[in-house]
Amino acid sequence: MTNWIFIVALALLLTPLYHWSFKSLPRERWQIICTVPTKKTADGSWAGLNLTYYGLFNALALCGGVTLVLILTASAGIDFKVFAATVVAVLVVCLPASRVIARWVEKKQNTFSVGAASFLGIVAGPWLVLLVAAMAREWLGIHVETMAVVAALIIGYTLGEGVGRLACVSFGCCYGRPIEQMPPIVKRYVSWATFTFNGHTKKIAYAHGLDGKKVFAVQAITVVLYTICALIATLLYLYGAYRWAFFLCLLITQGWRFLSEFLRADYRGDRKISAYQIMSLLTIPCGLLMPFCFPAVGHGADVLGGLRALWDPTVILFLQVLGLGMFLRTGRSQVTGAGIRFHVNQDRI
Repeated sequence: MTNWIFIVALALLLTPLYHWSFKSLPRERWQIICTVPTKKTADGSWAGLNLTYYGLFNALALCGGVTLVLILTASAGIDFKVFAATVVAVLVVCLPASRVIARWVEKKQNTFSVGAASFLGIVAGPWLVLLVAAMAREWLGIHVETMAVVAALIIGYTLGEGVGRLACVSFGCCYGRPIEQMPPIVKRYVSWATFTFNGHTKKIAYAHGLDGKKVFAVQAITVVLYTICALIATLLYLYGAYRWAFFLCLLITQGWRFLSEFLRADYRGDRKISAYQIMSLLTIPCGLLMPFCFPAVGHGADVLGGLRALWDPTVILFLQVLGLGMFLRTGRSQVTGAGIRFHVNQDRI
């Protein structure tokens, strides 16, 4: 019963966030949080650095995904030091490489790809877990059930990417095709799933001129699908079905990544099947083989023990540092600028 209460609580926590986000984030108001003046210009105004909701939601997604990984690994009896070392190792590998791959595919300097990060995470992540487990056994005398860690990582990734797609809604990227250009089956059954973006600084406006037009809400479908997948996989994990949880997240996330790009209008390269779609297809056979290389006892998990692990100053600081780092990395807008003027309100002197 405790496991089900945890899943329902997560669903109840996320549902109002998603409802508000789908209504509000496509508006112009919800792209830029604030502007920080950086240097004075010749005309007496200030050039400004824009801090964005894109970065905020990416930070929330990272913290949410990592928090879920912590709860799951702690509930399975994994030591916090092993959890922290694994998360840091995966992020150190995936985040820099995601920019490099995105620049190679899209031929743009200031870009970032979750698809590239997920590809590297799924392919390299399990081997990083093995490395951390070997070090923990050799240096600390700690035994690590590797499949429990690998399954928790992909569940956290699934939830994190689901929440992270709200960043795309705010920035107006990863957008769907105009609804009139969608396949007949989509127009017939899900024509209600649309976004209308406003604001000339959103990517959908300056890249394709589709602001003010109804486009297929592919980001919203991704948010809901990945969240449901993560919740089901979490339940499987808590009952000890680590491999099934891994398989479910792998097939849903990578299968939908391949299919969803046919419904998108943003630039993903010059080929009919993009490099990101090829990566997603490659991860499926690689991922399906990996669990058989990792032992899995599957004894079940204590979700209350996992929740108690959160109530620790070290854990809280760890999550805060991760969130702040992600916000500073992805929230400083490189493609928008601002001009600021300051004045004195004479009537209030």
